[in-house]
Formats: sequence, structure tokens, C-alpha cells
Amino acid sequence: MNILVLGGTRFLGRHFVAETLARGHRLTLFTRGQSPNPFGTAVELRVGDRDPDVGAGLAALAAGQWDVALDTSGYLPRHVEASCALLDGRIGHYIFVSSVSAYADLSSPGVDEGAALAALPDPPSEDIALHYGGLKAACEAHVRARFGNKALIVRPGLIVGPHDPTDRFTYWAARFGAPTLLGARGARAVLPAPPGRTIQCIDARDVVAWLLQAIQAQRGGTYNLTSPAGRFTMGGLAEAGHELSVARGFDVTIAWVGEATLEARGVVPWSGLPLWIPDSDRVLRGMLAVDVTRALDTGLSIRPLLQTLTDTLEVLVSTPQGQRFTSVLTAELETELAATA
Repeated sequence: MNILVLGGTRFLGRHFVAETLARGHRLTLFTRGQSPNPFGTAVELRVGDRDPDVGAGLAALAAGQWDVALDTSGYLPRHVEASCALLDGRIGHYIFVSSVSAYADLSSPGVDEGAALAALPDPPSEDIALHYGGLKAACEAHVRARFGNKALIVRPGLIVGPHDPTDRFTYWAARFGAPTLLGARGARAVLPAPPGRTIQCIDARDVVAWLLQAIQAQRGGTYNLTSPAGRFTMGGLAEAGHELSVARGFDVTIAWVGEATLEARGVVPWSGLPLWIPDSDRVLRGMLAVDVTRALDTGLSIRPLLQTLTDTLEVLVSTPQGQRFTSVLTAELETELAATA
């Protein structure tokens, strides 16, 4: 199979390319050339920009035909519309990686694929940080309009695993398995009580496995893609993390701190303590409990948290990190909070 990846060198796309190459498929990567290409001559690299108004834009994609296109780098509707128009008639199956953030209302658990999508309050806006969900929803609309039943829209929750460039899950791998990466940490890791709090995430490699099944089945439509609601909890994360810490010689224990205390001390949900969305957040408190029944019914499989933590840590400690963990809970504040538990 001949596959085009819009992206492909950093995180989700990197895992997709690695697995797809291992299965003997031909890969073309369209990137800006700003991240190293870990695959060398095993892939065809075409350099350009998703923005047709920047440099050569999409010119490198003017020729060629592919069985599948995987779009992991579409954030702005104008960019996605341009690439869809250029590739129309030369792609058999277009897969767009969207996000559960595309939903208009994540205040309650159980959001499924039929729920209303976010609308852009200012349609010309290209402020990704401010309008991420609405922009993703608008991108989806362009893909569907152009490719119809040849389009597959996936809405992942938090994607985690090896090569994750963010701190949203890697913090926990570091906190339990390499706490010195976070400064002079104490022996007690602060987690938001209660232990039964539901969390959702999905290993990038599990996303890839499902995508490859979907490609084989030529599946279209829309699917939420993350762990089943209730499968993972903060308590489960604590157990897996402690097991990892013991294996690494640290024996980190848990200090369960109530969210009223966390909020009073200024701990920022999601970034300060990754995977924590407080019950008081009436806008996003359902974001970690979306419905993934459709994906489960089509073969979605989720690996254990311990495996993802372990593999994430292995990459984390073996590669230069640069500036990381600048927004998470500080060592000093964690020590103070642990003393209250």
C-alpha cells in the first residue's frame, strides 16, 4: 500500500510510520523539515508547508497518487481545505486526526460521536490556543465535504506514550521513574484525590494499531479514540507508578490531596498536575469520560498503564530533553502539599 502522511516525524505520525514500514508499505512524508527524519531513506520525504501562502506551500504534493492519506498535522481549516482540494482524486482514503475537544459540550460524561460540535465564535480566527476545538471541528467539515464516505475522522483523547513531546503524561513517568528530572523531589508524589477519579488517555501505538485495522477495512465515519471510561483511574495510575518506581529503585509513595486544597494553593489543573480536571470545572469535567463504544466494537485495544509509563520513561531518559517540565507542580509546592495529606 502507498501511504501519504502529513506530518510523521514527531509523535503519533512517527509511531504510524514506524509500524507501517515494518509491515512493508511505502511511505511518503510531507513535513516542514524542521524535525529530524528518523527514518532516513526508508521513506520519501517531501518538504513544504501546510499553509499554501508560506514559501512553496503544498507544491511538493502537486504530483503523486496514494491509497491512503493520514493527516496528523491539520489544525487550521484553511490549511486542511487547501490540502484536501489538492489531493482530491489522488487519494483513496483520507484519515483526519481530530480531537475530543471538537465537541461543543464536555461538561458531562458519556459524550459520543453524535454530540454537537464546537462552533467558531470568530470564524476567521486562527488562534489555535483559544479556539482549538472549534478549529478542529471546522477542519473535519472540510474533510467530509471533500471525501465523503472515503473520510475517516478520529477524535482521540489525550495521546500518550514514547516520544510524547508534551509534559501531560511524561510528567508521571518522570515523577515515578526518574524524579531527578523534576528537581529535588521528595519520596511522596502528590496525586489529586480521590483514587477512584476516572482518567482517560491512549497510547499512540494503540491509536496506530486501530488505524491500521481501519485502513485494512477501508473504514469511514467518525470515532472517539481513547481508553474506555472507567478503565483507568488516578488510583490505577498510582499503582502503576509505584510499581515503576520500585523497579527503578525509588519506591515513591502517594500523598492523596483533595482538590479544594490543590485549588487553594494555586495548582493549575491539567498542566500543573497532568490528567487532573477538577469536579468544579463545569466546562471540561466530562472530557476524561467520553464514550468509545464504537471504537471498541471495531477492535480498539488498550494496553496497561504500566507498559505505557515504562516505555515512555525509557525514551525520556535516553534522549536530550531541553526545556521541559516548566509548568508542572514545583518540587517545593509538592513537598508542602504532601505534608497536608
